[in-house]
Amino acid sequence: MRGAMQTAGQKRVLIVNCYIDDTRAPIRRAHKIPQAMGPAYLAGTLSPDLCDVRLYSELYSGPLEDEHLLAWPDMLVLTGLTTALDRMRHVTAYARTKNPKVIVVAGGHAVRALPRYCRQFFDYCCLDDIEQLQEVVTDAFGKSYAAEDIRPRFDLAYWLHNIGYLETSRYCNFRCSFCTLAPEGRSYSTYDIDDIRRQLLALGRRKYLVCIDNNFFGNDRQSFLARMDLLRTLWRSGQFRGWVALVTSDFFFDEENLTRAREAGCAALFSGVESFDNDWLQRNNKPQNTRIQPLDLIRRTLEAGIVFLYGLVLDVTTRRLADIRRELDFIVGCPEITLPAYLSISIPMLQTPFFYDCLRKGLLLPGTRVRDLDSTTLSFHPLDPVEEVAAFVRDLQTLRGYRSRILAHMGRFARRYRSALTLHSLGVALSNAALLCAPVRMSAPSAWRGVSLQRTHVSTTDVLDRVYSPAFTVDARYEDYFKPTFVTDQTGQLAEAVAADLLET
Repeated sequence: MRGAMQTAGQKRVLIVNCYIDDTRAPIRRAHKIPQAMGPAYLAGTLSPDLCDVRLYSELYSGPLEDEHLLAWPDMLVLTGLTTALDRMRHVTAYARTKNPKVIVVAGGHAVRALPRYCRQFFDYCCLDDIEQLQEVVTDAFGKSYAAEDIRPRFDLAYWLHNIGYLETSRYCNFRCSFCTLAPEGRSYSTYDIDDIRRQLLALGRRKYLVCIDNNFFGNDRQSFLARMDLLRTLWRSGQFRGWVALVTSDFFFDEENLTRAREAGCAALFSGVESFDNDWLQRNNKPQNTRIQPLDLIRRTLEAGIVFLYGLVLDVTTRRLADIRRELDFIVGCPEITLPAYLSISIPMLQTPFFYDCLRKGLLLPGTRVRDLDSTTLSFHPLDPVEEVAAFVRDLQTLRGYRSRILAHMGRFARRYRSALTLHSLGVALSNAALLCAPVRMSAPSAWRGVSLQRTHVSTTDVLDRVYSPAFTVDARYEDYFKPTFVTDQTGQLAEAVAADLLET
């Protein structure tokens, strides 16, 4: 980080990616892919001459508890995933204790879903894209403090090493019922190709490039082809060894797209399979995934020399554990496909169609907090007994009971695809096994801080993270910022504090 000297007229701006880990332990995930890039893009909206900007990623560096850094900014900008809403409040309490005049700005899905609630804690609640920060800084400091030309500040993203991250488009042209993009109703859009080229060159030479688009493919074919041409040109020039992107299943409807991707240096594609159950896919407004059977889609991609990555959503509100276990048995017993990159029980993310479906049916568990809306915590009534599902979720964290079959799958998969995939690509494909069986060891470079928490994996009874206890004394006015934000009260109804934001209209 730069020294403390401040040029006359400059304003100090600290941009923090707030993060709270699924394990509920205060660990840092420096090896996790992808890393958060919101701070670098937000920093690009600020004048590089009049704003002294620093970035901090709690995902990469762990909880922000540096009292000197928290006292430093004139403006604190907070972003993060939905579960990090309370963490934004914690960091706000720290910063205001150290500097009562600090201006606090917050954004992200949780802020957009709970704007009335969030206005109690933050000076500015951003409900739009990153460009809204220009309006905020103009209102707070003056127009000259906003950048004339928005360019991501990759130079400030200290967590970038061999892997570079880039956004080439925004939003998605599909509306899956469980996705946080569904209620926002924003149209799919792409960056100008010259802007993408500038971003790629600004990243410098990297071993790998990860496109962090919600949907790299989208419904703008002309832009897609232009981006593929650009990636091919830069890949051949040695800008990066390979690239990875997230695409929806309609990408695979045209078999030429796989050829284009391979010839452009694509190393892997991530696509949201979510489930091998077509009925579930239809119920969750994901019919595009039913046109090609996942087995054929995955096999075709691997045979083209590209690693296929995917995740599964295990919906215990509509499927029995026996059915879900049969699906997992099929996957670990099928060497023709990669193992999933992650497994998640379904999550009633705020304001999504799935959330309101759970609300209408009275499925949300009492005492559920925003913090509980993650892939490791049961926050609604399942079809099977809660105790059985909680035990299943616990075992799911390291795929307990499946490890011997996973080892057998790895061997058979390697023999099948050793001629189709490069040695490195084969390693990437096989690494999913390690991610499933030892996720913390794979993504967290440091040891656990303290004894592991004894979790129930049920929102009503699960323990809170240690970060809910202040790391240092905070002003009495902000002690309540460390209390969790409840989605439901002790009867299972919407909590009073968020009801005005979440009542279905």
